[in-house]
Amino acid sequence: MSAEWVAGAVRARAFAARCPGAEGAREIARGPTLDDALRRLATTPYARYTRAALGLAGAQRAVAAALLWQLRVLAGWLPRGGARLLVPLASGFEIANVVSRLPAPEGGRAEAVEPYRLGALETAWRSLERAGTLAELRAALAASPWGDPGDDTPWALVTGMRMAAARRVAVSVPPARRWAQGRAVLLTARELFVHRRSPTRSVRRDAARLLGARAPAAPSYPEFRESLPSAARWVLADVDEPGELWRAEAGWWRTVQAEGAAMLRQGRYGPAVVVGAVASLSADAWRVRAALESAARGGRPGEAFDALV
Repeated sequence: MSAEWVAGAVRARAFAARCPGAEGAREIARGPTLDDALRRLATTPYARYTRAALGLAGAQRAVAAALLWQLRVLAGWLPRGGARLLVPLASGFEIANVVSRLPAPEGGRAEAVEPYRLGALETAWRSLERAGTLAELRAALAASPWGDPGDDTPWALVTGMRMAAARRVAVSVPPARRWAQGRAVLLTARELFVHRRSPTRSVRRDAARLLGARAPAAPSYPEFRESLPSAARWVLADVDEPGELWRAEAGWWRTVQAEGAAMLRQGRYGPAVVVGAVASLSADAWRVRAALESAARGGRPGEAFDALV
């Protein structure tokens, strides 16, 4: 094992150890105000970014920016191949950058936000950023590792990127393949049975690679569940109807957190430790973002937050 992998694994464990964790998130969620919650973050890795945050949306985005900073630092400690391992795991930030450039729904005005600074974790952002129209954005995606989303409508672009992200993680990050399959299950179920949208051919193709051909073509939610490969059924095991998919997503995050923590405990100095750290850090940031929302609502954690922690 190279010195870079050893150094990266040590740094990964150190980052994960500083997370507030479930108990810390509960304290943040109790508020009773957003300002109180932000003060509780003062001794956490999020403080560097949340200190100057304004409002709930700003605070949640600051938490995400802190996570991205940790991933960029971690990538800098890894050998070249290890840094490439993190690129698909951090792809959600590039998706968020694209979302921030899309037209607001129903003619509304989109809020201008500073793009996340991706550094070495970029997939194709510099090309995507230069796209001036939706058609140009689709063309830039098609010419990149993201692949063609299949259409240039806003929802098709975003859905295509999200499914491509699951595909890229499954192919490039073997320890995270189970999570990528789970993410593909949630995305497909939401598109088919909540939004009632027919995915593009590209999205169906990526979904079929992860879930088999039958599930993306299922005409009903029960048939979709039954058509899933055995390795992916865990995601919807206790979710009997599409309206409960939020429970499945909370369960997905709990699984990512638990399995990532196990990798940190059991793994040696190698890729599994780094992937476990990314999982733990990402799940913690998701949990803290949910805790901030609870605090902003008066410090009354609801059922959704309880399901997450």
